Amino acid sequence: MEKEKLTDVPLHQIQIKDAFWDKYIRLVKDVILPYQWNTLNDNVKDAAPSHCIKNFKIAAGEAEGDFEGAVFQDTDVAKWLEAVAFTLDSSGRDEKLEKLADETIDLIGKAQCEDGYLNTYFTIKEPDRRWTNLKEGHELYTAGHMIEAAVAYYNATGKRKFLDIVSRFADLICETFGPEEGKCHGYPGHPEVELALVKLYRATGQKRYLDLAKYFIDTRGVGENYFFQEEKKEKYQQIFPEFAGYVPEYSQSHLPVREQKTAEGHAVRAVYLYSAMADLAYEYQDETLLDACKTLWNNMTEKRMYITGGIGSSGLLERFTTDYDLPNDRNYSESCASIGLAMFGNRMAQITKDAKYADIVEKALYNTVLAGIAMDGKSFFYVNPLEVWPDNCIERTSMEHVKPVRQKWFGVACCPPNIARTLASLGQYIYGADENSLYINLYISSQTKLLIGETETEVIMESSFLKDGTVTVHLESEKASKGTLALRIPGYTKEFTVWRGVQRIETPLIKKGYLMITDLAASEEIKISCDMKARFVYANPKVRADEGKACIMRGPLVYCLEETDNGENLSSLYVDTKEALTENWEEQLLGGVMSVEAKGKRILEDHWTAEELYKEQPPELKNVTLKAVPYCYWGNRKTGEMAVWIRQLI
Repeated sequence: MEKEKLTDVPLHQIQIKDAFWDKYIRLVKDVILPYQWNTLNDNVKDAAPSHCIKNFKIAAGEAEGDFEGAVFQDTDVAKWLEAVAFTLDSSGRDEKLEKLADETIDLIGKAQCEDGYLNTYFTIKEPDRRWTNLKEGHELYTAGHMIEAAVAYYNATGKRKFLDIVSRFADLICETFGPEEGKCHGYPGHPEVELALVKLYRATGQKRYLDLAKYFIDTRGVGENYFFQEEKKEKYQQIFPEFAGYVPEYSQSHLPVREQKTAEGHAVRAVYLYSAMADLAYEYQDETLLDACKTLWNNMTEKRMYITGGIGSSGLLERFTTDYDLPNDRNYSESCASIGLAMFGNRMAQITKDAKYADIVEKALYNTVLAGIAMDGKSFFYVNPLEVWPDNCIERTSMEHVKPVRQKWFGVACCPPNIARTLASLGQYIYGADENSLYINLYISSQTKLLIGETETEVIMESSFLKDGTVTVHLESEKASKGTLALRIPGYTKEFTVWRGVQRIETPLIKKGYLMITDLAASEEIKISCDMKARFVYANPKVRADEGKACIMRGPLVYCLEETDNGENLSSLYVDTKEALTENWEEQLLGGVMSVEAKGKRILEDHWTAEELYKEQPPELKNVTLKAVPYCYWGNRKTGEMAVWIRQLI
């Protein structure tokens, strides 16, 4: 294991100005945060009610009423506050936004119990059932999101109030859980607090938080399953009917974490757990835990992940199923799951300094995560299928979880604020730094200033990566440096060229997928040009849903067909993979996009009448041109069919 991992470059040191990402990032402060604040206060017409702020007011004694919403409803405001914190950190202090956040934090403080406990569901509705249902109650999950938000807000503003609030709560959790006699020997049903406790340790230096996170990881799945023990206790009361027939695999508690070989259960729980495992593997230099992370990562990304970076294929219980089970039209692929995948991958890239992890981070961010939000910032997908036929997305059927249009909000609204906090913190995925090196993982136009080696260096990255595969990195400092600049060579790049100034590097030094530029001069210009041609991609034949089909990709972007461009009944289309793909830059389409055209055929319907469901007549085909656009943009024009995988013309 590397003794020194990469760390995030602080968000306030990064300025992003990128043609692709600006479409979304500029919305966070001006549109997304105000819109989500209104939803949290139930002020958006025709949107599913949140009840979130109202619950806090009731718990704080500022309003009367009953708790409403999911048991983890508090996390929506926590993630919103974390998005606010990242926004203040990355785009500069905003007096109005900061005042709103401070007032919300004051309200949270008033809702906190005298002993430090903080959870409006149990405070209002079930005060005598604290910690009696770790399987379903989400108390530790909710605590984790509060802790993450507070650490982010402290880092952004230097204000301690929120940090002190969650520290009191974390102290109570430390007093309640642990290996000692008289403490609860349970662990979270929904992992999240573990990675949050690591963040709290790093912010406060209090090792008890790190030790508790380690305890939760080490005790999970050991001996008799805790959740089965819990069910036998007098105060246990089931919350979710769908958890009848509970199996430990659902919560990744079926085996000790170091013995788990396959990604199992609820996908979001899994990647939050794995993220904490990666954190703790580094903090304790635990090779066995890191090996478990690598094993789980490999199974998940090599056998259980969609080409879009979506994970969790089952619409029932939002979970992994078995290797190669990747249906396109009824999969779940929750937005939060891909965010968690990016979190896990980023940690693994930082620890191992291996570009293969950053490749998957890029895949998840550019495809599933972005698909989860409309280009106006005001509607969202919770579920991210790879094929949609709006007519069969019918409620009270096996397809009811699939929505053909983005929703204003959800009764369970974990995804929208999660997307907001991810967009607001995008800078943490672009760069990674250690004492002597700067690693560039994502080619997003931006600039930063930091130490490379012992030399303060201004870094300006000019990227037209998605348009023509070209990135230029300018380095300016007062003196030469022994430091290193590491540039990720994407795994999908077949060919690339690199220039250092006017000289082409003929034999570039590649280490774990990174091109290493050493002995940096005071003024450097490094230009990299990667193959960005549109290409056909095929699935392993064991992926039954995709056998005999092809997908179009260009760089990290997965492409899809939409009814808007190709007419209805996309399943009647075939693509000719022997014909070359054609790229067209369309400035007025979807804010500027490279569309891709392919040659193909369509099954004719001319000889079929409305009364004929079956007959003995082989299909007739006609030549057509298929038009594909990036999957992340689908559904931003007209409501209609969408398909990523296209039947291949044999």
